[in-house]
Amino acid sequence: MNTFRFMIVTPDRILFDGQVQEVIARTTEGDVGILAGHIRYAAILKTGALTVKLENGETRRAAVAGGVIKVSDERTTVISTAAEWAEDIDPDWAERSRQDALAKIEAAKDEPDRLERANLKLQRALNRLSVSGHGEEGNK
Repeated sequence: MNTFRFMIVTPDRILFDGQVQEVIARTTEGDVGILAGHIRYAAILKTGALTVKLENGETRRAAVAGGVIKVSDERTTVISTAAEWAEDIDPDWAERSRQDALAKIEAAKDEPDRLERANLKLQRALNRLSVSGHGEEGNK
């Protein structure tokens, strides 16, 4: 299968830069699959799982906290505020983050800005638990 250059970039680091066979990302319009030779494309990413099929055929999953995906002739790039591989996620920390977010949601019921931030924190925690195999989807 043909490969293409793929990068995952966060403000802190380049999580991945290498050749891949396929990338599947969750956009605001639904899931999109990228293969070698894909047309130029850009989309907003939702907080969700990113599936990457490496050059050697191995599949890896990453938790991505929103961002954008851009496909050009040279490479496909995901830029996100936070991204980590499933095997690097600490499920205990993600569970504590989920519980903290739920408490913040309860405390912020009449404050829309605080409620929105707490809901985003909850989405990120649930995504990390799911991608790591410790959330509802990961246990199916």
